[in-house]
Amino acid sequence: MTDIILEGGRALIGTEFVETSLLVSGAEIAQLDGSRGRARLAIDARDLLVLPGIVDLHGDAFERQMMPRAGVDFPIDVALADSDRQAISNGITTVFHATTCSWEPGLRSADNARGLMEAIERQRPQFAADTRFHLRHETYNLDAEPEISRWLAEGRVDLFAFNDHMDGTVADMAKPRKRNRMVERTGLSSEAFDRLVERVVSRADEVPASVSRLAAVARAAEVRMLSHDDATPAMRREFRELGADIAEFPINEETAKAAAEDGDAIVYGAPNVVRGGSHTGWTKASDMIAKGLCSVLASDYYYPAQLLAAFRLAADGVLPLARAWDLVSAGPARATGLADRGMLAQGRRADILLVDASAKLRPRLIAVVSGGRLVHLTDAARLLTAAASPREAVVAA
Repeated sequence: MTDIILEGGRALIGTEFVETSLLVSGAEIAQLDGSRGRARLAIDARDLLVLPGIVDLHGDAFERQMMPRAGVDFPIDVALADSDRQAISNGITTVFHATTCSWEPGLRSADNARGLMEAIERQRPQFAADTRFHLRHETYNLDAEPEISRWLAEGRVDLFAFNDHMDGTVADMAKPRKRNRMVERTGLSSEAFDRLVERVVSRADEVPASVSRLAAVARAAEVRMLSHDDATPAMRREFRELGADIAEFPINEETAKAAAEDGDAIVYGAPNVVRGGSHTGWTKASDMIAKGLCSVLASDYYYPAQLLAAFRLAADGVLPLARAWDLVSAGPARATGLADRGMLAQGRRADILLVDASAKLRPRLIAVVSGGRLVHLTDAARLLTAAASPREAVVAA
């Protein structure tokens, strides 16, 4: 792997921006305040910010590559390759594809989740981003429990979330626009969808025991767990007792406070920050951040949002940029147990972004180093003359 020197940028070291150069050797940061030495590739980082790569623990924008229109499918391998390019071009160097495993057929079915997991495993060496599998289990999908238990035990799941959207599904059936979208996604007729929902709801009494069994398997396999859309402190407490210490999108301040008091990681969506509020009308993420009730921002449904959100928080005076960046890099790294990334320090994984922040609220990504490899560059003029290799030096002599 080619050694890289990033020269003269303002790097986020700890909580401060320091003008320095970073030497990358192999997959790691070899030296802060380094010199070119034997580096074969040099990049001029002057007037740029040098930031740790973004860690996205919940992103499902890849679904649009799989099904860009209702009923229009593209092969999973093509969709994942395109999603990888999108993630990297938005500074995401570690991506957890948040894959719903639902009782629905179609895009969010167990069959589709299985196919996506297998495709990620096959294609992982080809991806520029470190790509991982976040399984979002719809708790009413009782028939999938045995298979999911095997996946957990076999170490094929990197994050495991408990989702329960059944109440929302039932409520949306009375809203023609939302109902039509759900039906189109499944590929069923309207009548068949009604029958399916009725059958699934009839098994509600079996759900709590299934959740407990799956949580026990995940704990034994040391898989980090999340609970999604917690509505009350009691709900958050129940999931914490099962081992799910990541609260994903708590829907009110009371529940977020209960999570914070117990030291849980709290995830909100970066699009919420960029847009100035939730598209669902629920909690405003920037308010939660200002109150210390958010430790992670995820891309959710829009890959550009994490990069934009950090700079929006700084511009709005909610947090200084160094602390805002923690929400999209070190914070999610801590929550997912990835101690080797999220900071620019010697020995850490070399996931590094070069960002032009000269235009307010519109940071421009210039270069991305992922796992020690230069995988994205938008300004070739910043490539400097490389150092001669030992072989070249001998020939020149």
